[in-house]
Amino acid sequence: MYPMRKLFVALVASILMTGFSANANTINLITAENPVVSSIAQEEEDQASEESVSFTQELKTRFIEGGPGFMGIVLICLILGLAISIERIIFLNLATTNTQKLTQGVEQALASGGVEEAKDLCRNTKGPVASIFYQGLDRVDEGVESAEKAVVAYGGVQMGQLEKNVSWISLFIALAPMLGFMGTVIGMIQAFDKIEAAGDMQPSLVAGGIKVALLTTVFGLVVAIILQVFYNYIVAKIDSIVNDMEDASITLVDILVAHKK
Repeated sequence: MYPMRKLFVALVASILMTGFSANANTINLITAENPVVSSIAQEEEDQASEESVSFTQELKTRFIEGGPGFMGIVLICLILGLAISIERIIFLNLATTNTQKLTQGVEQALASGGVEEAKDLCRNTKGPVASIFYQGLDRVDEGVESAEKAVVAYGGVQMGQLEKNVSWISLFIALAPMLGFMGTVIGMIQAFDKIEAAGDMQPSLVAGGIKVALLTTVFGLVVAIILQVFYNYIVAKIDSIVNDMEDASITLVDILVAHKK
């Protein structure tokens, strides 16, 4: 009985040792192959880094190939357009106020402290809506009609401040592609001049000139697309603020009419 048990234990132990040795051989084989795998992965990473570097270098090279004349002007359009866009976005975000909260505050101030308290509230609140409210409250002693005219007139002033310098962005959007097309046309003219001077239609004579000519158009279109995105956002923001101004003006007139009663 006991010899059979010892034999069985020895057999199981030998099987386990065989399995462990096979696993160890497999692990050693994978480990032996790891340098190849790691080298392939390293090559892929190096290739990806080279591609990213080459893209940046390619962009810089293409910009230089376009020539400092038209490409520099297109770059100036991009810089000025972005500067105006960022300034307008900051201004519009600061001009955005909680119109409903301000309206409720003015109504409560009129009920508790009168016109002067409501004017103090509007004076200490930023934004075009608060400025319009202040102008209307300042003319309320002359009658509701005078206050309404003041609100409408000052609303036009505030709208002009919101739309300040926005026309420059639209100018740069139109100007950048036009400069690019002009550079392309001039480059094509120079390419045909080379053909005329050589007296032979060789692709090598005109390929470089045509390539450089088309680069100005590409960069001009890229600048126009970037500025167009900012322009649409700014216009949408202005429309939202103007709608709030109009709704708040109507509400203010209703509040003043109720207060006069």
